Amino acid sequence: MSPRLQSTPFARWTSLLLATLLLSGCKPDSGASGSGAAKPAGKKKIAFVSNGVASFWTIAAAGVKAAGEKVGVDTETLMPVEGISDQKRIIEDLLTRGIDGIAVSPIDPVNQTELLNRVAKRTGLVTADSDAPDSDRAVYIGMDNYQAGRLCGDLVREAMPKGGTVMLFIGRLEQDNAKRRRQGVIDAILGRPSNPGNFDPPSAVIEGNGFKILGTLTDQFDRAKGKANAEDALAKYPDLGCMVGLFAYNPPLMLEALAQANKLGKVQVVAFDEDDATLAGIQKGTVHGTVVQNPYMYGYKSVEILSELAKGNTAVIPAGKFIDIPARQIRKGDVDAFWAELKVRTGAK
Repeated sequence: MSPRLQSTPFARWTSLLLATLLLSGCKPDSGASGSGAAKPAGKKKIAFVSNGVASFWTIAAAGVKAAGEKVGVDTETLMPVEGISDQKRIIEDLLTRGIDGIAVSPIDPVNQTELLNRVAKRTGLVTADSDAPDSDRAVYIGMDNYQAGRLCGDLVREAMPKGGTVMLFIGRLEQDNAKRRRQGVIDAILGRPSNPGNFDPPSAVIEGNGFKILGTLTDQFDRAKGKANAEDALAKYPDLGCMVGLFAYNPPLMLEALAQANKLGKVQVVAFDEDDATLAGIQKGTVHGTVVQNPYMYGYKSVEILSELAKGNTAVIPAGKFIDIPARQIRKGDVDAFWAELKVRTGAK
């Protein structure tokens, strides 16, 4: 019987050679120079997390993309569908992936402060559109929502110079921007002096200055609920004089309800943000006007700031930790130019 292969000197030499080749094949690529230097790091990765799904955030996403291309970072915009739990899951997933910076519009800043502080310890953090002032975020990028609300209230007074009944519609009131915006509207309609510390309960009927504000209806970003709120208000208050939609998707839903009730042009509509249906309504005369933010710049500036923070440059943060991107009113005389500019920025046709 012949001897076993592994016992021969040739077999032992062959096994040693194969083991050496296998080990060398597992070594990291050291590059053409053979110096063993590590590969250059890839692009920084920055994420923008909205507080829901809306055309407003599609505009912000265009700004995120444009800034990423300009400063040379990879970007993504993420929109939670299921509220605060979904936003929390998205943020935690980004941390697990080792993201280099996060911009977020917090849904419930009071109850999300702990989460946001964890984010700030691990990566760059800015808030955009809605703030979390008690968190460790580096800066808030947006507008003064109380003052923007007052601009909206001024439009209501323009639309109804003799006063009348008003109903407010908004997604949710847990957000800092929503609370301040709504209060600004109320204070301006009633002719109150500026005081961001005011707060009127959502269910309260508030009267003054010739107006009666019947209440504030919320929908938690549920479009069906938002439309039902508008329909219910029209049915309950036949003499309703003005409907005010404070989130981007509210005015289009109000217009649908008004069209179905054959009340377009009979009930005044004052809006917030720049949904296409809202802008078309201003052109047609079924919407008196809207207060627009600049979501494109919210996204753009967020990426600019976070890319600098990722390099260790904190000089881009102003002393007040607030980058103001002011709101403005859009009426029929402004809408064509504004919409054309918006289409150029977002690549829309």
